Amino acid sequence: MNTFSRGQKGKLTELGCQEQLTVMLDVSLPGASIDVSCFGLDGNDKLSDDRYLVFFNQTASPENAVTLDQSSGKAVFRIDLAKLPASIVKLVFTAAIDGPGSMRNIAPGALVLGDAVTFPLNGADFNTEVALIAGEIYRKDGVWRFGAVGQGFAGGLSSLLTHFGGEQAASPSPSAAPAPAPSASPSPAPAPTPAVSLSKITLEKQGDKVSLEKKGGQGYGRVRVNLNWNQNPSIAAPEKAGFFSRLIGDAKKSGGIDLDLACLYELADGKKGGIQALGKSWGDFDGAPYIMLAGDDRTGTSTDGENMFINGDQFAHIKRALIFTFIYEGAANWAATDGVVTIEAPNQAPVEVKLDNGNNAQMMCAIAMIDNVGGKFQVTKLAEYFGAEGGVGAHEMMDRRYGFGMRWKTGRKD
Repeated sequence: MNTFSRGQKGKLTELGCQEQLTVMLDVSLPGASIDVSCFGLDGNDKLSDDRYLVFFNQTASPENAVTLDQSSGKAVFRIDLAKLPASIVKLVFTAAIDGPGSMRNIAPGALVLGDAVTFPLNGADFNTEVALIAGEIYRKDGVWRFGAVGQGFAGGLSSLLTHFGGEQAASPSPSAAPAPAPSASPSPAPAPTPAVSLSKITLEKQGDKVSLEKKGGQGYGRVRVNLNWNQNPSIAAPEKAGFFSRLIGDAKKSGGIDLDLACLYELADGKKGGIQALGKSWGDFDGAPYIMLAGDDRTGTSTDGENMFINGDQFAHIKRALIFTFIYEGAANWAATDGVVTIEAPNQAPVEVKLDNGNNAQMMCAIAMIDNVGGKFQVTKLAEYFGAEGGVGAHEMMDRRYGFGMRWKTGRKD
């Protein structure tokens, strides 16, 4: 693995990279959300085609030449250079803080090309900038190369978009009086490329809610519920005696934090159940309950976190679903996890719910409630924490609070 410094460049072939490669960008700031993006630029360093901006609201370019597996402050881009049109000569990888903070406070991270190059990124290299241009893959004299940039940028994602010549979608303006019709109809102009929508919905407070919209009278499609968290246990709180001290020790041994994404559901016909890795209750996407857990990340090393999928085209069968997580092992406190759940439906702004204001004596967090309200997919932030009380486990305490009426017994993973 080659370690690059700022300004260093090299030909991809000489670095051992093929036309198909991955670029991992790890930038994190505790308590803040990081928007990671790839700008596909033309020979004038401009985003002449907005379809080649790959980010949280558009996770694939045409032909899947660039795709994004999104995570909290970390991302993996999968790139096929052979599928890029001749007009795209540069891919620029950026990160921007969504919220308070500056790049000088980021945790140690890196931009990594496959298993060939790592370019360390440290807060000491920046000042008050809220965004950075990490690196770029560019074509020169017919040869693809990589350059380590590490340049701070004063504005956020919208400013990066403007800097690269992209157009941001604006809110609709009041209707103006129609212009007089011309006497002759000119030839129709080509349809413009839609402006980029940077919209993202963050539910800030307990009780905040939002409803998704059905597109074209259809269902909601394949809805992804993604849980991501701080994968660096070194950020955990100082060691304490008892339960959480043991959890810190487990984290140091395993090198990761194990949060489990799960849900309780109630269907329209009254049937109730739970979906979680504990007990191997994975659910079903195509049949009842139309909710499925996609595996279990035991260490927190997966860049994509943990995912649950809801069949939004069968949403009429779902009455409600309580999305929750619990610390299985490895985290000293909720602040250390820096967790966030993102709910993504096709062609809609993603909805973020952060696991904030946690009680360190309680191991379970009810994150959000999804309700079917007259056919509308409504998401409400809960961020309510539970622990064992009087011999009653945390799962059951949460169940009592939200009235699912399940039977609970102690279990563990194999």
